Amino acid sequence: MGRFVGFYPCITKSVVASFAGAAIAVGPVGGVAAAVPRSDDVSDQIQTAPGTPDAPEVSALSWTVTDVGTGKLLGAKEPHLRLAPASTLKTLFAVALLPQLPAATEHTAVTADIDDVAPGSSLVGVHEGTSYTVGDLWRGVFLSSGNDAVHTLARLNGGMALTLTRMQATADRLGAHDTSVRSADGFDTPGQYSSAYDLSLFAKAGLQNPDFRRYCGTKSAQFPATGGPDSFGIQNTNRLLVGSHGVEPYPGLIGVKNGYTSEAGNTLVAAATRHNRTILITIMNPQDTSANAVYEESRELLDWGFDAAPQAVTAGRLRGSGSPSTPRHSEAAHHGAGAAQASTSGDGSSGLTRHLEAAVALLSLACLPFVLKAVRRRRRRSTR
Repeated sequence: MGRFVGFYPCITKSVVASFAGAAIAVGPVGGVAAAVPRSDDVSDQIQTAPGTPDAPEVSALSWTVTDVGTGKLLGAKEPHLRLAPASTLKTLFAVALLPQLPAATEHTAVTADIDDVAPGSSLVGVHEGTSYTVGDLWRGVFLSSGNDAVHTLARLNGGMALTLTRMQATADRLGAHDTSVRSADGFDTPGQYSSAYDLSLFAKAGLQNPDFRRYCGTKSAQFPATGGPDSFGIQNTNRLLVGSHGVEPYPGLIGVKNGYTSEAGNTLVAAATRHNRTILITIMNPQDTSANAVYEESRELLDWGFDAAPQAVTAGRLRGSGSPSTPRHSEAAHHGAGAAQASTSGDGSSGLTRHLEAAVALLSLACLPFVLKAVRRRRRRSTR
């Protein structure tokens, strides 16, 4: 706004203050263009693409809704807020390692595979001496969120250190600048964080891989699939996919990944297809304490996404969908609902900026008589 004031000195302080009372959303990716009044009210922190209906007011600290086919970010709340991701970080683990490990590869589990699994972790039940295929272990990751399966796959990949390096490199390659990887399984670890926006990037990349798509949408399986005395049935813990614990399954749900830790609260990445359109939502840490809040709020966001997508005139895009990547930003820049940038149209200028410039131009014309009068006064003084 400073350049407007500099070029048009006759604009009053009240006019400038009225412009300054709005924040432009969202952050460094050139996300969703919207004028959002600065307020502590939850509804005022929601940013939606122009042309969309009002987004639902859910209790999650952060969320995004994306049209996967177009890459359009339809709506968001605090999309770059860095939070503990819990097991939704397993989406990045899968994107990074799936291409490295052939599904048919067999492995007989040993104690060293799971020695470093943190106490209190979710487990699928990898058993020493039992033979598993890599495909079995991936089903253990996606269905049971098994940290023991994650650690076993990490060892098959060359060890945990190499796996963490590969995960961080994959996040950086995807433009996920809100993500710092410290554990492969998403378990609460100091210095680890991600964002709703970055989780969208991981899921969108993963859904392009047929193996990822198949694993994340599997409702139940035998572990291991070959059967035997150590085999048992496992069911996907994503209640929106399978329909359990009082949650109705969502029509057309592809799946993806749910998570929970004491620090992260509930987290969920979910995608569904309806009428040849796929909507992807990410949701982090609902403040509603009811048992199924993360699933019911996700249902609301998915419904809204399907309603909003056809009406969106323009929107920010996920990286990898035509928008340029930007350098990693400082951690402080991503906290809170503070400054953000408007998305640009094809001519490279913000739609909101153009409206502001037009308004300023009109104000400057209104001020022109006062400017000319001041100039005449100065000339008179100079001739005296």
